[in-house]
Amino acid sequence: MLKVKYLRESMIASKILYRLASIALVATPSIALLALSSSVQAQTSAPGVTFEAQPDVTDPNNVRPLPQSNSLLSIQGGKNLMDEANKAVNSQNYPVASKKLQDARQVFNQLSNFYQQLSASFSGIDNRYVETNRRKALETADLRDEATYQLALVHRAQNQPELAVPLLIQIIRSQNPTRPLGKKAYQQLFELGFVETAYPSSTPPPSSPPPAPSPR
Repeated sequence: MLKVKYLRESMIASKILYRLASIALVATPSIALLALSSSVQAQTSAPGVTFEAQPDVTDPNNVRPLPQSNSLLSIQGGKNLMDEANKAVNSQNYPVASKKLQDARQVFNQLSNFYQQLSASFSGIDNRYVETNRRKALETADLRDEATYQLALVHRAQNQPELAVPLLIQIIRSQNPTRPLGKKAYQQLFELGFVETAYPSSTPPPSSPPPAPSPR
C-alpha cells in the first residue's frame, strides 16, 4: 500500500512539474516582448532623440513639385520612354519599341493639352503666363509629333503600312508640310507609295493663268 501511495504521489508531482514547465515556456516570449516594448518606449522617449515625421500626402497644404527625373507626367519622363524605345529598336525588339513610343506619345499629348489649357486660362489676366505655357504647349506638341514619327517608322519596319500611314498624315496636319518633320513624314508616304508626287517637286508648279479682264 505504501508503495502504491508513493507512486501516485510521484505521478501527481510529475504532472505539476509538467504544467509549470508549460506555463514557463508560454510566458517567456511574452515577458521578452514586454521587455522589448519597454526598451523601444524608453528609446523613443529618451531626451535629445528626434524622429523626422513623414509628410501627410493627403494634406492639401502639402504642395511639392513633381520629381522631374522619374515622374511619368513630365517632359523628362516622356524623353526617358523615347530613349528606352530607341534601345529596343537597336536590339530589333519592335513590339517593346512600339509600346514605349505609344506611351511617350500619350504623355506628350497630355502635357501639350494641359499647357494649352493653362495658357488659355490666363488669357486676359497675365500675358506672361499665357506665353510661358503656350511655349510649353508647342514644345511638347513637337515632342509628341517626333514620337509619332518614330512610331510610324517602327510600324514600317514591321511591314505594317496600314498603321504607319495614319500617323504620318497626323504629323503633316500638325507640323505643316513645309516644316522639316512634315517634309520627312510626307517623304515616308511617298516611299510607301501612298502618294505619287514627291515634295518638294523637282519641277516648278504651273503658273496661274492671268485674271480675265473685267467687263466694262
